[in-house]
Amino acid sequence: YFNIEKETIEILTERVYDYEFNSRLGITVIDEEYIKGLFSSLMRKNIRKSVLEMSQEELAEKVFVTRQAVSRWEREETLPGAETLKQLSRLYDVSINTLLGSPRHLVCQCCGMPLEDAVLSREPDGTLNEEYCKWCYTGGQFTYTDPESLIAYCEVHMATETWPREQVRAYMEQLLTTLRYWQKNNR
Repeated sequence: YFNIEKETIEILTERVYDYEFNSRLGITVIDEEYIKGLFSSLMRKNIRKSVLEMSQEELAEKVFVTRQAVSRWEREETLPGAETLKQLSRLYDVSINTLLGSPRHLVCQCCGMPLEDAVLSREPDGTLNEEYCKWCYTGGQFTYTDPESLIAYCEVHMATETWPREQVRAYMEQLLTTLRYWQKNNR
């Protein structure tokens, strides 16, 4: 039996289950064993020991859980709750997506750029925002308020001899219609 809190399932679902992407692959369910394995592997191998070189007790103290809870994560018996995942994300300065083994391919929902931790934007309180790159969203403010200004910028900076400005423009015009920022703001 694998015990996961409801909030943790919601945060994992948000990070792991990208309906549009997975439905194209024919995937219709979330594999909890896969999620559990990714997280425990990272906790056991990468995060706690090699990144911060801390013991189970030290990690437990920093995220306000027991040493036994950390041990259960590493043995794949449980996953941390939603708030603890957020604390671990802040503690290690990595996204929850990275904590879970990058199960979801992230792209900026403003410009379409692939997202890695180094280019993720931050909220005003310093937490990572997994929806936008640092060039489109900084300190709680969006850089681009209309698609034309973003397209014009991309035209200049993405065009090459083999990919002329007109093709860049057409590509960006089509891409922006698929991104949540522009869909939500009906721009």
